[in-house]
Amino acid sequence: MGKDMFYNTFPIVNITHIETDLGLMITAATDKGICMFEFTDYKLLELELRQLSDSFNAPLVQGDNPHFNTLREQIGQYFRGERRNFDIPLDLAGTEFQKQVWLSLLQIPYGSTTTYAKQAERLGKRSAVRAVANANGKNKISIILPCHRVIGTNGSLTGYGGGIWRKEKLLELERKNIEIVSV
Repeated sequence: MGKDMFYNTFPIVNITHIETDLGLMITAATDKGICMFEFTDYKLLELELRQLSDSFNAPLVQGDNPHFNTLREQIGQYFRGERRNFDIPLDLAGTEFQKQVWLSLLQIPYGSTTTYAKQAERLGKRSAVRAVANANGKNKISIILPCHRVIGTNGSLTGYGGGIWRKEKLLELERKNIEIVSV
């Protein structure tokens, strides 16, 4: 059995690190797309990595993946204010409800915020605010699935795995770039 045949038979999840303006991040990808983009100092990172391996029933292997080049390019454009939406393929690992919640994050416009209650309402699950907030907390694809745009009903910057300071910086970056375009 040739080397290529072996690798095509068994799925793997490639992982690597990418430096961003807000710190080092770990990213993971399957052949279908990015399945993780998380800050390396996230306190539950090891748990998320184990869950990722379990979800795909595949080992995590340090190595290259074509999606990593696209991610590096697009995240650089985002931090330079040149990109507002990502079009990189994703391969989400979670329950159907979690995936629905995560994909709904893409409907929050760049530079805007919403609340967990409004997100739940948009999903047609008005009474599921806590479940929506919990699902957002399990989002493994930071920035691209912009959970940083979801805030508390009172306007507070609540819950962000990368740290509230990063959430604040991401929102500032987006607001600044909206203002530049508006001028």
